[in-house]
Amino acid sequence: MSVGKSIKRVDAYEKVTGGAKYTDDLCPRNALVAKVLHSTIANGVVKSIDTSKAEKLAGVEKIVTCFDVPDILFPTAGHPWSTQASHQDIADRKLLNKRVRFYGDDIAAVIADNEVNANRALKLIKVEYEEYEPVLDVFKAMENGVTTIHPEISKSNILAHSDYELGNYNNAVKEKGLLFFEGEYETQVVQHCHIEPPISYSYMENDRIVVVSSTQIPHIVRRVVGQALGISWGKVRVIKPYIGGGFGNKQDILYEPLNAYLTTQVGGKCVKLEISREETFSSTRVRHSIKFKMKTAVRKDGTFVARKVEAYSNQGAYASHGHSIVANAITCFRQLYSAEKSVKGDAYTVYTNQSSAGAMRGYGIPQVVFALESHVDDIAKGLNMDPGELRIKNCMKKGFKDPLNAIECHTDAIEKCIIRGKEYINWDNKINKYKNQTGNIRRGIGMSIFSYKTGVYPISLETASCRIALNQDASVQVQMGATEIGQGADTVFTQMVAEVLDIKHDIVQILMNLRKQEDVKREETAKITGAALQIEDFTDELSNWYVRTNRERFWGEELTDDKIGAYTTLYKVLVNLIKISAPFVPFMTDEIYQNLVYGLDNKQPESIHLCLWPEYNEKEVDTKLEKEMDLAYTIVKLGRSARNTSNVKNRQPLSKMLISVNTLPEYY
Repeated sequence: MSVGKSIKRVDAYEKVTGGAKYTDDLCPRNALVAKVLHSTIANGVVKSIDTSKAEKLAGVEKIVTCFDVPDILFPTAGHPWSTQASHQDIADRKLLNKRVRFYGDDIAAVIADNEVNANRALKLIKVEYEEYEPVLDVFKAMENGVTTIHPEISKSNILAHSDYELGNYNNAVKEKGLLFFEGEYETQVVQHCHIEPPISYSYMENDRIVVVSSTQIPHIVRRVVGQALGISWGKVRVIKPYIGGGFGNKQDILYEPLNAYLTTQVGGKCVKLEISREETFSSTRVRHSIKFKMKTAVRKDGTFVARKVEAYSNQGAYASHGHSIVANAITCFRQLYSAEKSVKGDAYTVYTNQSSAGAMRGYGIPQVVFALESHVDDIAKGLNMDPGELRIKNCMKKGFKDPLNAIECHTDAIEKCIIRGKEYINWDNKINKYKNQTGNIRRGIGMSIFSYKTGVYPISLETASCRIALNQDASVQVQMGATEIGQGADTVFTQMVAEVLDIKHDIVQILMNLRKQEDVKREETAKITGAALQIEDFTDELSNWYVRTNRERFWGEELTDDKIGAYTTLYKVLVNLIKISAPFVPFMTDEIYQNLVYGLDNKQPESIHLCLWPEYNEKEVDTKLEKEMDLAYTIVKLGRSARNTSNVKNRQPLSKMLISVNTLPEYY
């Protein structure tokens, strides 16, 4: 058993010894270097760009401007794709932009033989602008008559607005004797400051673009590169090495589409695009600055009767993750504390001429918790009530079920945490001790609580995928859609796979897919219900014979060549399963094994089927073969059936089941 145990991180040795390869470590030393020219105004239009002097500089390979790139808008948020427009992120960005929306917007790019020449070329480029007054404040941006930052998206600068009301707020606040507390709170812009700045390199293999990037979302990068360049997504391959920190900034498409485009402009040569620390601050993503207005109606005993919040999120120049951040914030507002009669929320996400805001750890929760906990402290002070007791009285309780998204609280840990925390820091004594201080230097004590829910469906999409390959020596290779960004995901996935398959964790390998395509061995795989079984090193004789001689008997239809090919592949999986299962599967009894060998030796598929799925009749067996040839499912079903039959007492110890592959029929 692996889950619940502390094991060595699967990436520990490489990281602590310096052996781990990050994007820059893998980039060819002779790669061309790209640098981006950023706007020096915050709001306006690029009228012209003069690159003549820069193009004459030795070492410059190519210069592209906002007038050269495809006129295609694309989204950048790290969210799953949907064919439903309501679930799609807003497409409001181009590879390079003629319409400048913040100081540092991308307007041109230079490709040169080295970084020095690329930077020298940037300084020689002359840009003419038509400049507009910058709009930096959300309330100013919402006023009538202000320049619309994205007229192609909206007639105003309000990217999105959402609200909710549980109960009737106006009626609730009419209760006699209520005390009202109001406050305004604001959080600042924050940058992620990951050690490794955004970096990628790109090259072409025939007509396919390969992008190697330090990203949290390789699969989404692939899709967005295809969208941004207007090409088939299948012509894009993305490789994610180790990541030197991301914290949400790299849960966004940053410069990968531009990097992919640049390699197409120099004949598919490898082009490296690394962003400096200054550029990371100004031109990637930041945490949303959000302004909150909160009002709470409270009884004298501290009971919250009605609560409401207005939240205004400064999105900056481009949509990125957009309204999902502040929407998540006001959801936390209604969940973290109860209201006896009503709770109401309004949220606005507003375009401004500031750096684009995106995902960052907590996804809106740090902002609202700062505001809400400050507000609760204000209430406690106004009531002259212990802040801890006020929180215990009103915080989310076990069994609470959100009426809007049906997410349920399954624990009373918040209340217990407050009680234990107070005991641990000697809260009661210290809060009384620090009450009546004077002077410039004072001591204080405080507390706050927070809750971070998981699960966003049906408001947003949730997807997950895993591919497992079982090798013939019983080791396992795992490919996951989720990425290791330092949080230990690969180690946890290793433990989960080992637990489910009942094998040792040290024979489970998480694949990072760093092999070049031309070096990848051609593999036949059968993929059913999201899993795959690696097929190799056996002949087609038996499988072809089986399908062609039994097509009418087992499927009751005349098969086309395409169907024959599909069924043949499935049967190869069956044959290989028999081959690899004997040496290591604990439920491989003598009787089962003899039936397998007998069926193969005498070319009797019925024996093979019935020993693999003994609880099914022939008709059910063939349905299984046709529809559910899933290795993990097969092994689990076989294990359960073997343990539930009289054969279980005849089952041999694993040490006696190590059957040499050489003893199996020659047509393996």
